[in-house]
Amino acid sequence: MLTAFSTSVLFLICYLTYHIFHGVTRFPGHGFVRSFYLALLGSHTVLAVVIVPLVLTTLYRALRGRFDRHRRVARWTLPLWFYVSVTGVVVYWMLYHLKTT
Repeated sequence: MLTAFSTSVLFLICYLTYHIFHGVTRFPGHGFVRSFYLALLGSHTVLAVVIVPLVLTTLYRALRGRFDRHRRVARWTLPLWFYVSVTGVVVYWMLYHLKTT
């Protein structure tokens, strides 16, 4: 879990650095695919913000050996973290590799 946390922090630093220098990339699709993309991006973005305190709390409780309290929050953290991870890849693929023309 420490490796997953470290990898996520490293990714976040790279992601933010990229977007500071590159700016915004607009999704080129139209119609249903655009609506789907925006809904996916919206849920991904909101949950990516929500997951930060959950991950920090889960990690803190595990490192302190408070495993009963750790389990209570981890049962929410893990599926949300998976969702954010998978939707991040799907959003990236749709934005840069999906042929919409």
